[in-house]
Amino acid sequence: MSDAPPKDFGFGEDEAMLRDLARSFLGERFPIETLRDLVCKDSDAVYERGERQAWDEALWKEIVELGWTGLAIPEAAGGVGFKQAGIVGLVEEIGRHALPSPLVATLNASYVLREAEGPGTELWMNRIAAGATASLAITDSRGSWEPADGEITARRDGDDLVLDGSAFFVQDAFKSDFFLTAAQIGDERVLCAVPAESKGLDLSQDHIHDLTRDQATLHLQEVRIPPENVIGPAAEAALLRAWPSILVTVAADLCGCAEWQLQATVEYAKDRKQFDRPIGFFQAVKHPLVNAMMDIDRARSLIYRAASFIDVGDPSSLDAARMAKSAASDAGAFISDRSVQLHGGIGFTWESDVHIFFKRSMHNQSLYGDGVHQRSKIAETMIGPLGK
Repeated sequence: MSDAPPKDFGFGEDEAMLRDLARSFLGERFPIETLRDLVCKDSDAVYERGERQAWDEALWKEIVELGWTGLAIPEAAGGVGFKQAGIVGLVEEIGRHALPSPLVATLNASYVLREAEGPGTELWMNRIAAGATASLAITDSRGSWEPADGEITARRDGDDLVLDGSAFFVQDAFKSDFFLTAAQIGDERVLCAVPAESKGLDLSQDHIHDLTRDQATLHLQEVRIPPENVIGPAAEAALLRAWPSILVTVAADLCGCAEWQLQATVEYAKDRKQFDRPIGFFQAVKHPLVNAMMDIDRARSLIYRAASFIDVGDPSSLDAARMAKSAASDAGAFISDRSVQLHGGIGFTWESDVHIFFKRSMHNQSLYGDGVHQRSKIAETMIGPLGK
């Protein structure tokens, strides 16, 4: 039986300290001007020549030194073992700065590792705690991690496994030191860690709108996996247990991104004048901004509620996480639309910073299921499969 959700969603002094540290650190080391210079120098490079999105590797080393990569790793495996409520507070700040980094992808891989039950978990969690980057390579061409045709398969060759197949929508793949994938072998599905330098591994870059991350399709052709790279069996059970943490982490990034869009648009509405008045004076501007604020606050409350459920082991944490991802996706879509519109003609241009957050928000809205998908999943738990 789970404990009751804690007061203030379990967000105490330690969690506030981590959030404030992140806000101060990123505010000083990664202001909006730095983001703009990093990802917006040349639109043709991204959209016509398909060049990979840039990121600050020196800043990443500082993040590793701060211990953020080990936040979701248990202390016994060399990590911090931080509460989910604290992690989402940090990730909100990551989203608020649209930080190009493999942190979210690495956290999501960490959640699966800590839920896996096998002899190989500690080795790979130790590596993440020491600064290794990782990404989940578990989804098929439909975006589902559930068993489907075309997923990665495995066969035994002595003590090793040999993997073949593809995984799609792999986040920050070109920044990852290893990939966590699920391979089907007979009636069993096992988790495997696949180093990025493995022979037979190939990454095919996806051309996405988001300027702050990369995405790829992972192709495996006779990739040999030694026993120490086999995390353990029961991959689906581990993924299911980790899924609430994955969803609330993406939702927190969405919420932080939406908050930046709201604040930037409010400031613009105060400064931009029309008919001798700031445009924020007019109800057509004022009311959508208030609605966006309420949507974001609602999403944030659901995110911390879900995080507190995860921290106390509440069995309804998956539904709570789906509610949070649904609300955050909808809030992100609304403020993205309004922020562009309310910035007027400048809002549609490459020179405006709004488009950076707009595109990150769009990516996060779809990642692991948008609001409609999450609500349909909640409905299935309440009334059974839809359409039957």
